[in-house]
Amino acid sequence: MTIRVAAVGDIHMGPDSEGLLRPVFETLSDCADLLLLAGDLTRHGTPQEARVVAREVRDLPVPVVAVLGNHDHHDERPEEVTAILRDAGVSVLEGEATVVECAGGRLGIAGTKGFGGGFVGRSAGEFGEPVMKEFVRTTRRSADSLYAALKELDQRDCAARVALTHFSPVADTLAGEPPEIHPFLGSYLLAEAIDTAGADLAVHGHAHLGTEHGMTAGGVRVRNVAQPVIRRAFNVYRLGGD
Repeated sequence: MTIRVAAVGDIHMGPDSEGLLRPVFETLSDCADLLLLAGDLTRHGTPQEARVVAREVRDLPVPVVAVLGNHDHHDERPEEVTAILRDAGVSVLEGEATVVECAGGRLGIAGTKGFGGGFVGRSAGEFGEPVMKEFVRTTRRSADSLYAALKELDQRDCAARVALTHFSPVADTLAGEPPEIHPFLGSYLLAEAIDTAGADLAVHGHAHLGTEHGMTAGGVRVRNVAQPVIRRAFNVYRLGGD
């Protein structure tokens, strides 16, 4: 049996874009078992923008699972944004896991926003000024929470597991972005967590000029679903079966 995963990130909704995605999202049951939202759902992380997103995804024909992105934190009210989305029925994850019952089996999703830091050979280290140490520790804590959430799914009889982040776990899907900003687009620590705990697919956003397809060192498929990359309302990925 096949599980069909629809995913998109970086939809950056505001009052002037209300209703733009809703008609397409209402067709999801024709092609997907669930919808993953890979962060940057709003432009500035305001409750007003979050309510626009909530109306876009409320009562859809498939379950919706999301993580927040950096834009969703900009107004420094991520708890309010999360509460508004959860009130609309969205499962918002931050270092947590959830299981969705699909026709093709139980799908486990582990989610965290993630953070920057860079990739092997060109990454920041926990050294020097306190602010630099905290930068790297923020990423490490996020990666550790992703690992723990994926491991939790080991006990929940899942047919497949997805790692959902906003920041990228690999440099592959950043191709097209200026190399100088790669350290601010993701971290290899996320990929280490994914490979160590195990997953069947990793989905992220954030890199608007990046590339859709990538892979971790351990062979896990990575997909950058930022809307400017996929150029549609969502893409669908299949797990299991064919």
